[in-house]
Amino acid sequence: MTVSRRNVLQYGSMAGLTLAASSLPRFAIGQTAKIKIGVMLPFTGTYAALGEQGLNGLKLALQANGNRLGGREVEIVTLDDEADPARAPANATKLIKGDNVDVLYGTVHSGVVMGMVKVARENDTLLVIPNAGAGAATGPMCAPNIFRTSFSNWQPAFPMGKVAYDKGYRTAVVMSWKYGAGEESNGGFKEGFEALGGKVIKEIYVPFPDVEFQANLAEIAAAKPDCVYVFFAGGGAVKFVKDYAAAGLKQSIPLLGAGFLTEGTLEAQGEAAEGLLTTLHYADGLDLPTNKKFRADYKKAFGKEADLYGVQAYDSGMLLVTGFGAVKGDTRAKAELYAAMGKTVLDSPRGPISFSASHNPIQDIYLRQVKKGQNVVLGVAQKAVADPARGCKMQA
Repeated sequence: MTVSRRNVLQYGSMAGLTLAASSLPRFAIGQTAKIKIGVMLPFTGTYAALGEQGLNGLKLALQANGNRLGGREVEIVTLDDEADPARAPANATKLIKGDNVDVLYGTVHSGVVMGMVKVARENDTLLVIPNAGAGAATGPMCAPNIFRTSFSNWQPAFPMGKVAYDKGYRTAVVMSWKYGAGEESNGGFKEGFEALGGKVIKEIYVPFPDVEFQANLAEIAAAKPDCVYVFFAGGGAVKFVKDYAAAGLKQSIPLLGAGFLTEGTLEAQGEAAEGLLTTLHYADGLDLPTNKKFRADYKKAFGKEADLYGVQAYDSGMLLVTGFGAVKGDTRAKAELYAAMGKTVLDSPRGPISFSASHNPIQDIYLRQVKKGQNVVLGVAQKAVADPARGCKMQA
């Protein structure tokens, strides 16, 4: 091979470029890609409206930050989980392995979220839960990469036990769909109610997502409790409240519930919901500057009113903004990312929230009553409620 001066200059220059490229920090090269968020929410079926709010709230938070996390652009990949627990592990795996998402986000149904938790733990993928309150997610299955911005099923229910007892009720019937969220919510109410001396005399469960309640309403009438506590949401909540009133029970046996009973459902429930008491970590009319701004921004962006599900989703987005901001968008700095998220205190539309050692929000639970088609706050049922996180072995 003939070596000329031109050859030397040509290959010497290429070698120099190769050396220069290899000496660049890997962070600078690898971090130019978009951060991908895999969104698993129900966009069809009984929880479709909740899924829509869950996506809109996330988008609103990201838009407020220029659609960037730690300086990097964001790409959202959506998947309809259809509120089907059986398909949850495969769906979560598809997003992580097939779509190569950096963050897993979802969902509404507690059964579905537990499939997501399992897959996220196995792959050390950050999972942010904007709604599903399954206790195990921040209990026995807690992990450094699992965060929830919403509630545990126990949280809104437990304070209602004291509310019921303080109103003079001594016996109660609890009712829900037969699935984790309903059972845990009823368990929280029962724990709070019976700790003070009340007694749950009957527990009624119907298959999810059945909405034929007539036989169950007859059971309630026969039991003659002082009150009824229920956990229903979405279309099921609309049907139950209307059926309860139509059966003539509303006037004789007070109906109480976790706030999901009247959250995003009041227009459809109409007069049947008037006067109902619920406990929840949010109400539309909270007189907070952050809440007023959030609701105005949401209405402007999406042409409709926000509700709790939008708030929780917005807070999920703001938690991601804070966490990735702390690590400057470095998706490989997982320990630092999780630590930053765990120390975050959010000025949420619901009021300030922080995170427990199990990564569940610590928050006030409000007592609300339906008045003229609005969930009106009567006061704080219990301040700074932290889920007991039974079974969580993660260190603070």
